[in-house]
Amino acid sequence: VQLVESGGGLVQPGGSLRLSCAASGFTFNRYPMSWYRQAPGKERELVAGITRGGGTTNYADSVKGRFTISRDNAKNTVYLQMNSLKPEDTAVYFCYAAVLGYWGQGTQVTVSS
Repeated sequence: VQLVESGGGLVQPGGSLRLSCAASGFTFNRYPMSWYRQAPGKERELVAGITRGGGTTNYADSVKGRFTISRDNAKNTVYLQMNSLKPEDTAVYFCYAAVLGYWGQGTQVTVSS
């Protein structure tokens, strides 16, 4: 199993980023997927989740209305569109294959002017 995140970087407050997580080694469309994040000195927290078919999503209150999780089962990829970014969104973002219990290596997102 391999989960490879990409798309992180440095962005100004109010900006946008789109994270991608390419999955391999398992039947992607059979499993729900999630994005988590971990800021320095803080515990890892759930950001968003999506069911295996993509029909249902859930979000942390802190990102509702700003972030959108989606997936393309034909490409074995899950995305996190992040808009109206705030400095408090700064963290390492991880892709997580729920049920299977596998994590990606993470991608750094820094929101700063």
